[in-house]
Amino acid sequence: MRAPDWQCLNQQAPWQARDSQGYEVFRDELWILGGWFTPKTANPRDVWHSPDGVNWACATAAAPWAHSDLPVTLVYQDRLWMMGGRKLPGAENSNAVWSSPDGVEWTLECAAAGWCPRVSAAHVVFKGRMWVLGGTENFYEDSARTLHNDVWSTTNGRDWTCVTEHAPWAARAHHRALVFADKIWVLGGGARFPEVRTHNDVWCSEDGEHWTEVTSEAPWAPRLWHSAVVHRDRMWIMAGVDQTVTNLGDVWFSANGQDWSRIESDRIWSPRHAQAAFSHRDQIILAAGHARPVNNEVWSLQLPADFFADGTALTL
Repeated sequence: MRAPDWQCLNQQAPWQARDSQGYEVFRDELWILGGWFTPKTANPRDVWHSPDGVNWACATAAAPWAHSDLPVTLVYQDRLWMMGGRKLPGAENSNAVWSSPDGVEWTLECAAAGWCPRVSAAHVVFKGRMWVLGGTENFYEDSARTLHNDVWSTTNGRDWTCVTEHAPWAARAHHRALVFADKIWVLGGGARFPEVRTHNDVWCSEDGEHWTEVTSEAPWAPRLWHSAVVHRDRMWIMAGVDQTVTNLGDVWFSANGQDWSRIESDRIWSPRHAQAAFSHRDQIILAAGHARPVNNEVWSLQLPADFFADGTALTL
């Protein structure tokens, strides 16, 4: 399915090129928090925000949290939340929970959440609660001991409930979760070390405890470190790495999680993984990521008002 060209809003945003950052839409602005520069470089602890992807302001150059590689970031009760993640160099993970009203001042809500320290968990806000799903205890060791398929939730960031210790989807990290059609959805992910294991399954749940496998093999390639957003009443998935750790540059959407359509544009960002992705002001915005090397680009896709007028998506 043909789509308009992606537009490069910013070839070099003022934040240093990175991947694996936290990202959210908060108070009608794009936010980027921390991330990864190199395996041997300390994590960035900066927080940036932008109304449009073009103009950026630094809220703080040094937030108090240190584990900002592949963290959980959420917007909840009109605050930004940062939790979990990895500290570089090395493999030290966190289960601390931080929150902020403005990206500048941060409060340690909980030094050790109920779930174990982990990196690259999926996360959503659903039914008035924050949720953390899966992840790995050790970035460099994905095993039966370190990989998780547990599901946790909280109303305050301090008191956590284990909704299920073992969801039916395989234990994994580097996956994505969305809220769509009053359900939590889990898409793809897998493991990276000592060998790559990738999934392209799609699961959904109305309560976080009971799960339905919508499809065991979506048409998009199994992948890690991809992005997923809800936009124009569809779920979207894009980029990441495949089983051979090759960067992907594709974009897919679905109205039901089982049937997916790929859109293609003449002009698009270069293949990459661990980027930020937002649905903001009727645009899909993609920023940063590892395109070999890491970058600080910002791209936007704006669909025509009648893009789905032929019913393609609605009949899926």
